[in-house]
Amino acid sequence: MASLASFTRRTVLGGAAAFAAAPAFAQAPAAPAAAPRVKGPRVFLDYDQAELDAAYDQSVYAPNLQQIVKRYGTNSEVTRQRIGQPERLSYGPSEHEKLDLYKAKRPNAPIHLFIHGGAWRSGLARDYAFPAETFINAGAHYIAIDFINVGQAGGSLMPMAEQCRKAVAWVYKNAASFGGDASRLYISGHSSGGHLAGVVLVTDWQKEFGLPTDTIKGAVSISGMYDLKPARLSARSSYVKFDDAMEHALSAQRHLALLNTPAVLVYGTLETPEFQRQSRDFAAAVKAAGKPVQILAGDGYNHFEIMETLASPYGIAGRAALEQMKLSGA
Repeated sequence: MASLASFTRRTVLGGAAAFAAAPAFAQAPAAPAAAPRVKGPRVFLDYDQAELDAAYDQSVYAPNLQQIVKRYGTNSEVTRQRIGQPERLSYGPSEHEKLDLYKAKRPNAPIHLFIHGGAWRSGLARDYAFPAETFINAGAHYIAIDFINVGQAGGSLMPMAEQCRKAVAWVYKNAASFGGDASRLYISGHSSGGHLAGVVLVTDWQKEFGLPTDTIKGAVSISGMYDLKPARLSARSSYVKFDDAMEHALSAQRHLALLNTPAVLVYGTLETPEFQRQSRDFAAAVKAAGKPVQILAGDGYNHFEIMETLASPYGIAGRAALEQMKLSGA
């Protein structure tokens, strides 16, 4: 190998001349530009099938999906290390019908019940403990519920909705047994859990459970779906066995006469266009029906990041939930 001193001006110039004499084709040509995508027939609004599928596929719009969902679990474990393990209670006979109760220290405390997401296919209550500390510190019980998923239910969403309703009714009827105030019961949900929260809000509580029409005093629905027609037209129909009856029964926007709960709708500005539209359209429909609703857009949050704001009294969803309950997390 030549020493540094052996690189003379003649060596450098000679090398430059040799490089200049190299044939032009030694450099690889630029790759041809990709052909523009041809838009297919419209399936819903202005979406073709590929666009609609993408609008109901969070991985397309949230590349950090796996990191954040993993963080839900690790942050939940850290939370349990600080506040202790929950009481595991049954609200129904099956193994799916259980809930995690994180108790506040004050007696007769209000109750916040959370419905997790997971595209109706996945998710466990234990991975949604991370908001518990915020509610406990503010003086409220925090409950995360488990329920059957769509695969276990043979492709139907109806058992999921029925179990979520049953969980709310059980908590209302048994609140005194764990020091809860049944007259101050609030709910939240995220993603497909936001969809289920919307369905729960349009429950006929008197007819189905013998409970007051205002069983739920307030709700924060994060990134939910309130009309299932576009989801039914999307690739989600590959694992959900949609039919007309299910679509209608589980589209909260079509049953606003049964809505007796003030609702706050939260979404992130980096979510899929359909999840943003679903929240805006539901808010507009509720307002047109003359019922209380508020919509909050988290600037710069994607679908999974916006969920984490429920775990902070200063986050957009956490602040909304505590304000509904007339609690302060500071």
